[in-house]
Amino acid sequence: MDSAFLEIKNITKTFPGVVALNNVSISARLGEVHALCGENGAGKSTLMKIVNGLYKADSGEILIEGKPAAIASPSDARKRGIAMIPQECAYVPEMTVAESLYMGNLPVNKFGGVKWRTIYGEAESLLRKEGLLNNPRLIHGIHTQLKFLSISDIQMLEIIKAIQKDSQVIIMDEPTSSLAKKEADDLLKKVADLRARGKSVIYISHKMDELFRIADRITVFRDGRVAGSDKAENLSIEKVIKMMVGREIADDYPKAAVTPGEELLRVEGLSRAGVFTDINFNLRAGEIVGFAGLVGAGRTEVMRAVCGLDPIDSGRVLVRGKPVDIKGVAGSVAQGIAMCSEDRRRYGLVLLRSVTENMALPNLLRYIYHGYLHKKKEDAEVGEQIASLRLKTPSPETPVGNLSGGNQQKVVLAKWLIKEAETLILDEPTRGIDVGAKYEIYKLMAEIVSGGKKGIVMISSELPELIGMCDRIYVMSKGRIAGHILRPDFSQELIMRYATNVAAQTVPQGPQNNKEGR
Repeated sequence: MDSAFLEIKNITKTFPGVVALNNVSISARLGEVHALCGENGAGKSTLMKIVNGLYKADSGEILIEGKPAAIASPSDARKRGIAMIPQECAYVPEMTVAESLYMGNLPVNKFGGVKWRTIYGEAESLLRKEGLLNNPRLIHGIHTQLKFLSISDIQMLEIIKAIQKDSQVIIMDEPTSSLAKKEADDLLKKVADLRARGKSVIYISHKMDELFRIADRITVFRDGRVAGSDKAENLSIEKVIKMMVGREIADDYPKAAVTPGEELLRVEGLSRAGVFTDINFNLRAGEIVGFAGLVGAGRTEVMRAVCGLDPIDSGRVLVRGKPVDIKGVAGSVAQGIAMCSEDRRRYGLVLLRSVTENMALPNLLRYIYHGYLHKKKEDAEVGEQIASLRLKTPSPETPVGNLSGGNQQKVVLAKWLIKEAETLILDEPTRGIDVGAKYEIYKLMAEIVSGGKKGIVMISSELPELIGMCDRIYVMSKGRIAGHILRPDFSQELIMRYATNVAAQTVPQGPQNNKEGR
């Protein structure tokens, strides 16, 4: 293999309250597939966004062919021989294949007119060379609009763009997370082909089988640092998993032992084609039940379906033992189920409105009598939530967008507590908030279920908080529940084995397929 084309040295990057990268160094050699893996939030994608010019590092340097390079933007990265294919490719659905290949780089004649004949000729030649012209979805050849193509087709076009512009380093971020097996196999063959052409591929993935199938070298990230790096032939799946989850779990989770009460929620055989299959789980009063899994496992999609936000093909939802047909947010709230989205700023809050208005928004019928707002009752209940949740705000009338991430999350919780929801589905409840605020959220979760009347479903990518806060954990992989683990058997390694489908059948778990729950 050649010497490193790209060297990343001592990169550090912080966001408010979070050290995303801490003195990270890696390299990319031509003719090599360098795989990066680690838990969600370990720093892999952040580092690649710095390399691609989307973020600026706080310290450290990037060298291309041994020379320092200040990469200011993705277009600047392309000019320097680096192309990044994100997990979700951005594209214009109405644009044709040929147009997309030259977007931002249209050849023009001396009069400023676009050289369409050149574009069409080169595009057709390029697709023929790459073996893509026989794709049945290219119903009009290079004139086919992108809206008729699959996700894998769009990714292949991005790879062709990189080849067209002679990129030497091609970064792929979770490229197969949304692909079917056949499409994923085709993409992996293309990765092997790129290596054979002498390109360098940086391949980010959680899928162990993929990594050991194509990687020459594997680097493991943990908590914003490099936990280990070696040739793939010197590693095993077990070694990689241990490096991914090897940190100590702090004793700072205020979780008390519970005796589960009445069953609040039961899901039986829930399926949606291409998204999730035969999902079975339950939740009892007093419990915090966790959902673990890697990117694309289907955790959020299942909960959106439970809440009636997305359709299902089969299965049923039971509330307190009775089947219910939930339609939309109003239907789920009427059944005592509320979901707090992982993107609280987009889906959970109206940032320009006050703390009071946000808490009151789903509760207006409590405060409006005969067409008039009962302001005294509204203020009293909002005040109770501010006090009980220890919410730090200058005033109830402060715009919620001015609060910290942790206090914004408390506002989201408060509006559903006022609504008296019995089942709270919390999707990544501590994402983007600092350590101290996380502990506050954990305390609130423990307090919410301590009365024995409410239950929490907690989706999280942070294994320590799942282990610290949950009574049971369901692990999802590729749209299915791969394991159900009881608290005495909790371990990060066991969760990762289920999440990556590694020898899941050889390790103990809770009641199988989860129809019995606990």
